[in-house]
Order: sequence, then C-alpha cells, then structure tokens
Amino acid sequence: MKLKINNTEYEIRNPTRTLLSVLRDELNLLGAKEGCGIGVCGACTVLIDDKPQSSCLMLAVQCAEKEIVTIEGLAREGVLHRVQQAFYDHAAFQCAYCTPGFILATVALLNENSAPSDDDIREYLSGNLCRCGSYVNILRAVRAASDA
Repeated sequence: MKLKINNTEYEIRNPTRTLLSVLRDELNLLGAKEGCGIGVCGACTVLIDDKPQSSCLMLAVQCAEKEIVTIEGLAREGVLHRVQQAFYDHAAFQCAYCTPGFILATVALLNENSAPSDDDIREYLSGNLCRCGSYVNILRAVRAASDA
C-alpha cells in the first residue's frame, strides 16, 4: 500500500499498524510522538487532508488516498513555516515533546480562521497538552503567526 506523506509517496509494508508507528518505525519521521496512546494529548498530531488527527488512533490503511502532513513537511527549502517561526520566536516550548502537535494544530486553525480570538485559539488547541506549561508563550506564538 502507498501513502502520500509530505508530498512524497511511500510504500508501506504493514498498513494494519497505526499511522504513528508507520511514521516513526518504518519511515523514520519522528516528529509525531506517542504521549497518551488514546488520542487525548495531541503529541501524535498530523494533518490529514488539512485536518488535525491523532495518528495513534488511525491505522495506516485508513489514510490511503489522503494527503498527510507531518512536522517534517512544513518547512520549505530550509525556511520555517510561519507557525514554526512564531513558536521559535516566542519560545513556545520547553521540552518540545508536544510542539509538533501544537504547530500542526495551529496550522489547521489558521487555515480555517486567519484571525482567531484568544478564546478561539484556546478552544481549537484544547486537544493538545503541554506538560511543561508553555501555554502563555504558545498563545503568543499563535497570535504572532496569525498576524504574519
């Protein structure tokens, strides 16, 4: 089976594994992380057809004929995506375990709502948890990315 990830087609050996395990174990795309394993922490977030999804809950076979974007697919020609740059500029991370999920969820949010309010941001990102408590800087980064 083939998956299209970050605009590249990959032949997948075992499509009955979770998308997260295929990304990490087969393709060495390590940005998505397993946090809770039950889809509530956001550490494994990827974009599937531009929507944030928990890759720990999906089988790879469910993603056939869909566009998958991981954190590794955001930067272009060595230039960070504006959301990645905003997270960097505003130190919106500490350990950074959750950061790829937050960044991808923010990209999806800004694609849907280019000028979200603070309440919109909090609600949209409520499925992503930061155990270090970087929420204030994350909010600043999302605001900055929406202004960019």
